Amino acid sequence: MALTQPKKQELITQYQAHETDTGSSDLQVAMLTERITQLTGHLQANPKDHSSRRGLLKMIGRRRNLLAYIQKKDQSRYQALIARLGIRR
Repeated sequence: MALTQPKKQELITQYQAHETDTGSSDLQVAMLTERITQLTGHLQANPKDHSSRRGLLKMIGRRRNLLAYIQKKDQSRYQALIARLGIRR
């Protein structure tokens, strides 16, 4: 269920703030969004998997907190990120 190394590297190159960035808030939100998308597909196929559902809810909460932090720090960066990721329509 985890992200594969090539997919993770692709996300890092797309969302990194500078060349050595591997953990900025924007990047963390992008990785969480990818994992949430994968897990949502898994739960549609396996509706009784309550352990994974709990993990999904924890990831959603973590992403929500990171997005609130980004919004508080820089509103334009927040708007650009959610538009780029296609969330919060």
